[in-house]
Amino acid sequence: MNSSELINDVAIVTGSGVNTGSVIARRLAAAGAAVVVNYRRAEEGANDTVEKIRSAGGRAIAVRADVTIQDEVNSMVAQAIETFGLPSILINNANVRSFRSILEITAEEWRQTLGPTLDGTFFSVQACVPHMRNRGRGTIVNIGGGSGHSGRPKRCHVAAAKAGLAGMTGSLASELAPDNITVNCIVPGKIDIRPPVTNRSKLVSHTPLGRAGEMDEIAALVEFLCTSKCRYMTGQMLHVNGGAYVTIA
Repeated sequence: MNSSELINDVAIVTGSGVNTGSVIARRLAAAGAAVVVNYRRAEEGANDTVEKIRSAGGRAIAVRADVTIQDEVNSMVAQAIETFGLPSILINNANVRSFRSILEITAEEWRQTLGPTLDGTFFSVQACVPHMRNRGRGTIVNIGGGSGHSGRPKRCHVAAAKAGLAGMTGSLASELAPDNITVNCIVPGKIDIRPPVTNRSKLVSHTPLGRAGEMDEIAALVEFLCTSKCRYMTGQMLHVNGGAYVTIA
């Protein structure tokens, strides 16, 4: 294991069976946290993530829950408490993404895209905050998306979800600050996942650093936000995109 910085923490990472969510779960476990690896469909990936954590000496369980269903979220949090204790870290990573022109987006796809990001975050925060208050502290990290901050064609539904998440982040940060609960949002740019997405070389060509980001670079920032070294930052959008999107205020 890498450290024991989070040895007293219990983390719930939604949508963490595969890709960046899995890497985040493993990174937090390596820092000492007990981790709930949440999944909806990626059971094999979730079990593999848990096995890797346990093989490295960490603590983890895989819990299936559709974060768009409040009862399932409440059950997931109850399992976390029964196994490890009160949660102190919540990573809202679950999401659905697709490319569709505005006239091709069906009502069902619209709801399926907004549901995991907005409903899932809302239900998860409601379920975890009372326990964070009981602990006297907490960390919430939302995983956003660049389309929520800049115009992107064929991403109206995704942009709406991620822009809504940004708004939730700011509001929650202000409301929960008196409870010593920080709320921040990481906004990844082009991240190198496998198998690589279509037109990766074209996308990376627009990144000043000339490469895609690594999943562990996102996970490392998540870890930092969860540590005692980062208790004064809250309500922020942290853009991790190799300079592809720069804000100056």
